[in-house]
Amino acid sequence: MSAIVLSWREKLSYGIADMGFNFYWTNVSTFLLIFYTDVFGLTAAAAASMMFIIKIINAFTDPMIGALADRTSTRWGKFRPFLMWGALPLAGAAVLTYTTPDLSGDGKLVWAYCTYLLMMVCYTCINIPYNALSGVMSSDPQQRTSINGLRFIFAFGGSTLVTAATPWLVRALGGADVQRGWQLTMIVWGVAAACLFAVTFFNTRERIAPPPGQKSDVMQDIRDLTRNGPWVVLFFLALIIMVTITLRGTTAAYYFKYVVGRPELIASFIPAYMIAASIGAALTPVMTRFVDKKRLMIILMSLTTLLSCGFFFVPSDQVALMYVLQVAMGFVLGPKSPLAFSMYADTADYNEWRTGRRATGMTFAAATFSQKLGTAVAVAVIGSIFTALGYVPNATQSAGSQEGIVWLMSFIPALFALLAVLCMFFYQLDGKKLAMVQAELLERKAAQSI
Repeated sequence: MSAIVLSWREKLSYGIADMGFNFYWTNVSTFLLIFYTDVFGLTAAAAASMMFIIKIINAFTDPMIGALADRTSTRWGKFRPFLMWGALPLAGAAVLTYTTPDLSGDGKLVWAYCTYLLMMVCYTCINIPYNALSGVMSSDPQQRTSINGLRFIFAFGGSTLVTAATPWLVRALGGADVQRGWQLTMIVWGVAAACLFAVTFFNTRERIAPPPGQKSDVMQDIRDLTRNGPWVVLFFLALIIMVTITLRGTTAAYYFKYVVGRPELIASFIPAYMIAASIGAALTPVMTRFVDKKRLMIILMSLTTLLSCGFFFVPSDQVALMYVLQVAMGFVLGPKSPLAFSMYADTADYNEWRTGRRATGMTFAAATFSQKLGTAVAVAVIGSIFTALGYVPNATQSAGSQEGIVWLMSFIPALFALLAVLCMFFYQLDGKKLAMVQAELLERKAAQSI
């Protein structure tokens, strides 16, 4: 378990796959709800309920995929092969999700349920092993922060590209046929993502294995996690932060369409956030050299709370100020993702130190489980508020609907960001304790090799 210093080629090759994942994730989080309501013809209540239910179902597949990945053994490793096995099925499922067959109202809803679930399960089958890969490439905490920092630069870059290019691709490929435009656009993103997954597969290596003789016991893996205090804190932190981000990201399209009256701005508003977030992610390894991960996360989420509250007071004609706040929020939230995923890998080490067992795939799978629950909660909140306020697709919204949209962009996500701050005070795996854990694990490995 010696600390491996990774080459830049391997770091970049690992990170680039997350750009591919965001060809899907950003399309879903930014465009799928408005696609269902304004293109496919589902009601806001039906679409939001469907997405909530699928997210809940899909969340429970995460631990299963994590357990499967932990128990996979090939000459390429445990986690890397999934990037090749799942790339094309995921692309096909995404195309079907954005396909609009001529069905009745109930038929459309059944189609949406089936195709969206298929896409999310295929996504999970690749994304969970990919997340776990960062925990077995090196045992060094700073190396983990570095590769996750690079990863999220690519992730934010992919999100920026998707948000800016997707509306253009839909128009360019579909012309007057918007439905066909969406279908062809997802073919483009699916092929591009598969190419990036291949780069990661061929240029990364797995170096950390479970302790020799570890018995395969899925239920024991789950019990170990529930007794892993630092991981439990991160579980709730991921859920809360994902609610914060999804609320604003999903609502933004509605905000510019119905409050600002300039829907074309979404093509630059979300990318402005992503570019700022990528800068924040790039600076994360520098920040963690001077500020402990726990303290840094508290600072970042406190600033997110204040910035989100500030958005409520921006008049609908002050577009420049909207962008200033959006960029500032991107910068302070950018380090959140590399920090969290680096900390997940640290909790896998902590679990091995505490129990003598290692389940890296399960550790990351259960973390992703909480993120999907957070996304489901956010979509449910949006759907409930829209329904209560009488949202009508493609029509002038009432004053109540407009105010609800503004709250979803400001005070409501601010409340969840504040909960994230409170959550972090319970995280006990600080830098000093982690160094002790790493040292003892190295001693155990050395003793086993004698």
